[in-house]
Amino acid sequence: MILPDMRSLGGTVDGASVDGASVERDGFWLTGQLFEDQPLATLWQYWCERRDGLSFEASLNNGWIHIDEHCCQDASIPLLAGQEFAFWLPQHREGKADTQWQLLWQSNELMAVHKPPGLPVSRTTRNLYNTLINLVRRQSPATNAHLLHRLDAETSGILLLAKHSAADKRWKKRFNTLLQRKSYLALVYGKPDWQQLDFECHLAERQDSAIRCQMYVVDPEQHQPLLSGSAKLSRTLFQCLAAKDGLTLVQCELKTGRKHQLRAQLAALGHPIVADKIYAHGGRFYLQRLQQALTSEEIAELGASHHLLHAWQVELSAYGQQFHVQDDQLSNEWPTWVRDWLAARN
Repeated sequence: MILPDMRSLGGTVDGASVDGASVERDGFWLTGQLFEDQPLATLWQYWCERRDGLSFEASLNNGWIHIDEHCCQDASIPLLAGQEFAFWLPQHREGKADTQWQLLWQSNELMAVHKPPGLPVSRTTRNLYNTLINLVRRQSPATNAHLLHRLDAETSGILLLAKHSAADKRWKKRFNTLLQRKSYLALVYGKPDWQQLDFECHLAERQDSAIRCQMYVVDPEQHQPLLSGSAKLSRTLFQCLAAKDGLTLVQCELKTGRKHQLRAQLAALGHPIVADKIYAHGGRFYLQRLQQALTSEEIAELGASHHLLHAWQVELSAYGQQFHVQDDQLSNEWPTWVRDWLAARN
């Protein structure tokens, strides 16, 4: 499915009017424009289902679906490319996020951008309007941009996008050729007993995990009936760069791209990433945050409000050339000594 452009007629974000729409205190108007023809039900289900018991039928009957600024109560109406839509989401409160993305590099087809920590790359339960892909579409000429890969919401750094559908189709097929090298900076608890490490392991989810998205290091030779899906081989090259105050800055060069690969591997090595709510402190902060926001004391215990993992460098091969992209923009929650180390390196 081609996602609609969120060049919004309006949306409520942190109690403010966005793009000229009026603020409603008891909900959120999600508005946008279609890239291609598609059924109304398909569009609505993608953006709105599983939200506080909301149903497509109720939205139609209550007048919560507008097409080209007119109330729509006909489920069979065909939607055409270029039409504008608006869906009313009662009770929705858009999650707060740092929206200060930046362009790092671009060609006619591709772009590399800086993603701030805490900004989801695409829609989540809490964020529909403030996501990286929607911000790029609203705030740049690439109004039909597509994600070529993803980063966890709390991870900052380099994200690659295709500027339009044709580029997306072309480069997704060649992504492994396009992305020659990718490395991250991670700040971990403790001081590893290795300076460099080529680490391989198999990762999988477990059905009995209290945290459903958590990845576990497993032995593929042993029968483990509780695994969700097959275990996948993961490999990373680690190098310690600097250490201070019981923390170590580690460069992590990905050789495979598995879900939560760096977070799970570093935790398995006994050095979880600072402020990782899933893989540090037994996951208790992640489970607690599902119930209520963490307190300032708990964030202080974690060491930061977001985990300190940053997509730092990429090497790209395109158009017969090699391109190096580096993102040195660490948030202020990284220790000063890390940011000073990075500045001195340059």
